[in-house]
Amino acid sequence: MTSPSTECHKIWIEQCAATEDIRERFGLKNALDYLIGEKLFTFVTASEQDPDFAAELPAFVTAIRRLFAPGEIREYLNHLEQTKFLAPLEPGIMDDADEEEEEPWPANPVRAAEELLRFSRIRQLLQP
Repeated sequence: MTSPSTECHKIWIEQCAATEDIRERFGLKNALDYLIGEKLFTFVTASEQDPDFAAELPAFVTAIRRLFAPGEIREYLNHLEQTKFLAPLEPGIMDDADEEEEEPWPANPVRAAEELLRFSRIRQLLQP
């Protein structure tokens, strides 16, 4: 019997398969949001604590590069950078529908710095 940890660190395989369906049904942005914006960020966080996840990270990144063109990845990361990581905080100003979709920047400066470093790492991993 395999341990839950053994299976969990390979979940990226199923997530990549699901991404193809998401792209077909809901479009490129939703597929990128799902796989990179959600699943890869979560996976990188887990890889910082669990060597099984860290060992699988290069294969996951390779699979992402097969699913999306370099330009698609670059444009998505640029969008994240501008709308989430470098966007100034202006409390009370949420008139733009796109801004409402984005998760708020962490209020804790340490967590915010960790997220920014994680984003930087993901950008480096996904560069061709």
